[in-house]
Amino acid sequence: MFTGIIEAVGTLTAITPKGDDISVTVSADKLDMSDVKLGDSIATNGVCLTVVDFNESSYTADLSLETLKRTGFASYKVGDKANLEKAMLPTTRFGGHIVSGHVDGVGEVVERNQTGRAVEFWIQYPPELGKYIAEKGSITVDGISLTVNDLRKNAFKLTIVPHTAGETTIDSFTVGRAVNLEVDVIARYLERLVIGNKEEQSTSSVSMDLLARSGFLG
Repeated sequence: MFTGIIEAVGTLTAITPKGDDISVTVSADKLDMSDVKLGDSIATNGVCLTVVDFNESSYTADLSLETLKRTGFASYKVGDKANLEKAMLPTTRFGGHIVSGHVDGVGEVVERNQTGRAVEFWIQYPPELGKYIAEKGSITVDGISLTVNDLRKNAFKLTIVPHTAGETTIDSFTVGRAVNLEVDVIARYLERLVIGNKEEQSTSSVSMDLLARSGFLG
């Protein structure tokens, strides 16, 4: 589990094909690697990756074909930058929102506008994600916990303050860039709760008539 508060910006230093899969090596820059162990999770541009090798300044992780299909990693190149966040601890200050590191879809930057000291982005999202995205709600973009400031058909607006721009990769976003999107996990669970309840009601063989005939109703 993560918070979407980026700890460092790393660099992809190796991408190694392994059949249909790949492994990536990431230079961790200022990410504290002193407590990292094999099997730990590090969100890399919002994708939860498992550490399979590491040293004091980098780590390596494997990516499955499924991950490549669902994220922007299929188009990444050596030298690309990535937002990094280690899995949260029970004592972590919760400054963002609940982030699972499981990408829901790939969006595209369709507008970039300077507004005072802030930068505004419009991000186009896959239509099937629209029901989970709400104005003033939370969304994760390349691992960054951000607030949706406006909505239009199949796109949402972000307003990025200088601090966020300076501490993440978002200041380098240009029109046409693909970005990993993860919707608020709470919306996902609420949807499943509602759908599951409706399914139970529609498939249940218990009816008011049956209860009456069985003596449960007066």
